Parts: sequence; structure tokens; C-alpha cells
Amino acid sequence: MKYDAIIIGSGQAGNPLSESLTDRGLQVALIEKAHLGGTCINTGCTPTKTMVASAQVSHYARNAARWGVHTGDIRVDLPKIIARKDAIVRSFRSGHERKVESRDNLHLYRGHGRFLSPRQIAVGEHVLESERIFINTGTRTDLPRLEGLDGIAYLTNATLMEVQEIPEHLLVLGGGYIGLEFGQMFFRFGSRVTVVHRGQEILTREDPDVAGELQKALEAEGIQFVLNARTTRVAVQNGRIALSLDAGNGSQTLTASHLLVATGRRPNTDDLGLEKAGVEIDKRGFIKVNSRLETNVPGIWALGDVKGGPAFTHISYDDYQIVYGNMFEGKNLTVENRLVPYSVFTDPQLGRVGMTEKEARATGRKLKIGKIPMTWVARAIERDETAGLMKLIVDAESDRILGAAILATEGGELIQTLGTVMLAGAPYTILKGAIYIHPTLAEGFFSLMDDVKPVE
Repeated sequence: MKYDAIIIGSGQAGNPLSESLTDRGLQVALIEKAHLGGTCINTGCTPTKTMVASAQVSHYARNAARWGVHTGDIRVDLPKIIARKDAIVRSFRSGHERKVESRDNLHLYRGHGRFLSPRQIAVGEHVLESERIFINTGTRTDLPRLEGLDGIAYLTNATLMEVQEIPEHLLVLGGGYIGLEFGQMFFRFGSRVTVVHRGQEILTREDPDVAGELQKALEAEGIQFVLNARTTRVAVQNGRIALSLDAGNGSQTLTASHLLVATGRRPNTDDLGLEKAGVEIDKRGFIKVNSRLETNVPGIWALGDVKGGPAFTHISYDDYQIVYGNMFEGKNLTVENRLVPYSVFTDPQLGRVGMTEKEARATGRKLKIGKIPMTWVARAIERDETAGLMKLIVDAESDRILGAAILATEGGELIQTLGTVMLAGAPYTILKGAIYIHPTLAEGFFSLMDDVKPVE
């Protein structure tokens, strides 16, 4: 069967691409072995942030006396939380299904797609052909090489969201974005939580002052951290999980009821038959692409997490915009120098855009930096949510913003303002004379801008 285009994977690039191509009258084959919507809708953004919202309510309820409100006994109904999450996931997923069903020239193949050649894909008994093939197969949990792991019932980000009983003690292996979000979520549901991380600080990609401030906030809630830890073995002892490790204070064994593995992601490329298509991958299995998201094989593109780089839903969607704009709208879009805002949905949230301080210093530029604690922001004080900071990195010669971090309640929302200034190419000083609604968290930009000073 020949098509104008074949798309493998219905993630946040594959879905809109399939819809846009068919709306142009093309005959398109969309291959999906699981649910429509990819990681984001089914096991990523949508379900996790739905459950984070429930955890936030639990946190407020348990700590209501802090705001002068007294409640009775707090009980977390995890099955109901999961049912609410599942209902939202089904709603989003069914929306994609309706869009597929409404297009006669969009043909959905349920199954696993594998290359037979650079122009042929096998799906079950079907062989599909096209001059245009797009790969949007995403990633999955990257399991560490840990003795005994294959012999225990460990959890991943997907399976933890199906647990019907609150873990008594959750060990989180990995202090990155996923581990911290789930760790705080389940602590707020009522679990004891210990995060085990091999680095000297959590969120290794972030600046130490920002990561340290978030760790301090999480520790203040009661989450425990074991850093600089090298795990050696995991086993089941007396019905509990026993994790052996070497840390700064010597060897030790941690026992818990459950283990979440959150040590990174690996691309879903190992069973795509890429070698038959001649598509190159890097040593970790990510598909190599150029700045226009083209692989080394003409007519084959890779979009989203499967190509490596920032692993965010909004990046996948932007990949779609780049490919579609170049193919049909006469544009010359590339991934070079694109600005990538993102957020870690802990509480406080970490909103980030552009360079970190360590990245900016590595360029050799002369810098200006501003940094204020959230205790300086009236709205944060009024809400009694003062954990965190605002940080701005500026090019000293142009006064343009190179990057920013906002660790605060709604830090992900706040960072968008600074990202917009960066997109406009405007100097940070444009915000010095702005009028901010009082009292809002954004009003903290007054103090942040005033704190910007040259640094060595």
C-alpha cells in the first residue's frame, strides 16, 4: 500500500502532522502500537500533572492550620485520584481518536512499525510504502545496570500511577525532574520518601544555587535525600526492597516498600529496523538529525524525544511546526538557537529558559546577574509560600537576557514573561519601568531587575 506520507508514532509531533497533512489532501498512514497521544497524554504530562494537582490539595489540607484554617482528619483516596486521572487521559485520548476517525484519508494502523527498506514499513501483515516517512516513537524508562533489578517488582513513572495503595516508604532512584515530581507527589499522598541520586546535587543540569534551594524546600517538607550515591545491588529481604549503595558516609542498605526507577530515558529505536533503512543513530540510540530534523536518509525525518535533545512535549510540537513549515509553507525553519522554556512541576515550581549561569560563563561573555529570594516578594509572603528564588543572567554588553530561573509558586508561568522578552531581543531594562499588578508574583521582577549587577 502506497501513501503520500507514513508517520510512525502518534505523539505530540506525529498527531498534528498527520492531521495537517491529511487536511492538505494527502493520503497518510499513521502507525501506533499503543494509545493515541504518545507519552504526554498517556503516561507523561497529562496524568502526572493531574495527580500533582491532587497532591497539592492534600498538602494544603494537611497544613491548613498554617493559614489559620483547621480541618479534621485528612484521608487520601488514591483509587479515586487514579480514576480522576484516567478519566482525563481518556478524554484527551478520545479527542485524538475522533480527529483520526473524521479524516477519510488518514489511515490508522494498530501495531509495531519496522523498516524493511528506506521506503517500506511493515506493520503486522501490511507493507506500507512512501517517499516521506516521519519517526515520532518517543522514549521509555532507561533502566540502570543494577544487580538484582530484574528480580524485583520495581516501578516506573507509568506503573507508579497505577498503584492503588499509597506506598509506606517509596525509594526514588534518580534526583532528576521525574524523580522529584513523583517523590513530592507521593510524599504529599502520605508516603515516606527517600531520593537516591548519584550526583552531588539534584537536577544536575541546573545551577547549584537553584538546585540547592529546591532541595532545601523539599527537605523542609520531610523528603530525605542520599546524594553522591553509587548503587550496587537491589534485592527483596523479608518482603521489603533492600537497596545497597556506597555514599559519602560509606556503604549502607536502604529498605523500603516500593522502588521507583527514574534514572533517565532511552529512545524507542532498538526495534525499528533502522539499520535496514540506513538511518544513523548515536551511541545512546537517539536518531541523528540535522537542524531541519532530517536524518541522513533523504525523505526520513525524526521528531520529538526520539532524536535526543530537550525532552518536552512543547519541543515535539515545535518539531512538527518546523517540518510542516519547511515542507509546505515555504519557510526555512531550524532548531538552531530556538528558545526552550520548561518547568519542573515540583512545589515550588522551577521555571527555566535559556542558559544557566554555568553555561553562560562557559561562553566567556561578560555577565550581569540578578538574584533575589522569594521572601522579597509581597505576594509570596501573603500566600506564606516564600520558598525559592528568582535569577536572571544578562549579557553585560548588550543587556539582553541570556537565561533565567524562577523557583517559586507558579514559576513555570512566571518564566514565560522573561522568555517573551528574550524572543523579542529586547534588553532586560524594558522590564525595569514596567507596571506590575499589585500584589502579584510577577511584581517580584521589580526587585530582580534592580538586583542585576556585573559579576566577575
